[in-house]
Amino acid sequence: MDQGTPVAERPSALNKIVPDFSAPMTGEQTFQLADYKGKKIVLYFYPKDNTPGCTTEGIHFRDLHAQFRQANAEIFGVSRDSLRSHEGFKAKLDLPFELISDPDETLCTMFDVMKMKNMYGKKVRGIERSTFIIDESGKLVKEWRGVKVPGHIDEVLEFVKALA
Repeated sequence: MDQGTPVAERPSALNKIVPDFSAPMTGEQTFQLADYKGKKIVLYFYPKDNTPGCTTEGIHFRDLHAQFRQANAEIFGVSRDSLRSHEGFKAKLDLPFELISDPDETLCTMFDVMKMKNMYGKKVRGIERSTFIIDESGKLVKEWRGVKVPGHIDEVLEFVKALA
């Protein structure tokens, strides 16, 4: 079983500058971290489009989107789903933010979110629901791992608002 990369060795270690990266996202765009310098980034990793927990999480981020924007924060959801799946999920939930597709697990590896999980009694490898905050200077300042959806998005918003 993969124990993941030790935090100190991860390119996305807490209180360190996150190396610039790019990835395909919805809206026929490419996410480039450097393009968001001066903004707070909320990067949330979720297991799969159109599943109950991921739908609830997306809806909560959607409903608080305006407040995140007022706090100078941009939200991006990340999963291994295809762009086609993401486009449908985004449209279905009317998400006002983009979704990043990571089918080759480059970002999942960078942020160490791939874990062995139990699903109906079977061990499966998948994304551990996690949220990361990157500050205006590009530094990773907060991470939540093994997230439970209820109350989480409110907690993320309060953290983002408190960042000076």
